[in-house]
Amino acid sequence: MSRSLAAALAKLLASEGDTPASLFTEAQRKALDELLRRTGGASTLRQGRGVVYRISQRVSLETVLRDLSPADADTLPHDIPARARNVATRRDSKGGESGHGLHYMVLKAVGEDVSWAADDGRHIELSPLTDIAGAAALAIRPTDSWHSSQPLWLIENQALFDRTDWLPEGTRASLAYYGGQIPAALLAWLAARPRAAAVILFADYDGVGLQNYARLLECCPAPCSFWLMPDWEAKLRDFGNTTIWRDNHDRFTAAEVRLQALRAPIEILELCRVLAREGRALEQETVWLDLAKG
Repeated sequence: MSRSLAAALAKLLASEGDTPASLFTEAQRKALDELLRRTGGASTLRQGRGVVYRISQRVSLETVLRDLSPADADTLPHDIPARARNVATRRDSKGGESGHGLHYMVLKAVGEDVSWAADDGRHIELSPLTDIAGAAALAIRPTDSWHSSQPLWLIENQALFDRTDWLPEGTRASLAYYGGQIPAALLAWLAARPRAAAVILFADYDGVGLQNYARLLECCPAPCSFWLMPDWEAKLRDFGNTTIWRDNHDRFTAAEVRLQALRAPIEILELCRVLAREGRALEQETVWLDLAKG
């Protein structure tokens, strides 16, 4: 409520005359009307077919606004972090635009000579960094030019990021770790320009994983695929989870519609068909389970 009230008061006090009610959102009008009933700092008047607000106690309303918004946004340094600006103007770090300017992508190399480069000549040799530290972090924003001539795998489970013996033999690529949902900042970075030779998503075979693939297909200019582990259909029958399937069924249904509209590869649409038929989801860790033969 305080966010809406602060925004409403700022609009009201910025006007030199009567302020049309149509300038306020529904939430702002509700917050403003509640304040005016308590304080009488302004009144509403019928004007033509609409309603306007007329200030009667400007000093009182300015005092309320200063309490809600201690600092004037125009007086703050232009490069101050967004969350600090929100604290200054709204007493709430998440009260306005609260996204961070940078996103830190956690990377590791698989294979030799995996690297990233920027158009200004900067260069990162990821393979030796991985050998030394196990992983590295790259600070990214959509306006940067970081890119790699090798594929980029997106992995949502740390176990598969820690241990990479599940990857196809001979893989030479970067692995990026995320948890659950691909962060919007990472998607925006991927959408800005082709970042890798290919973007490969290995996620759980469920509604969340397929939604993330749909999000990638919608925005990513680089070739983008959803990796299917060997013998996935047999693994689904043997190790599939009905509880995870039920818990994510609505997400699966929404993802399937999006993937069909995006004309996803036929093997992914077949994956959707089999998941629905079996009523099971398949977790990534299954990639390590060898099925008994014979």
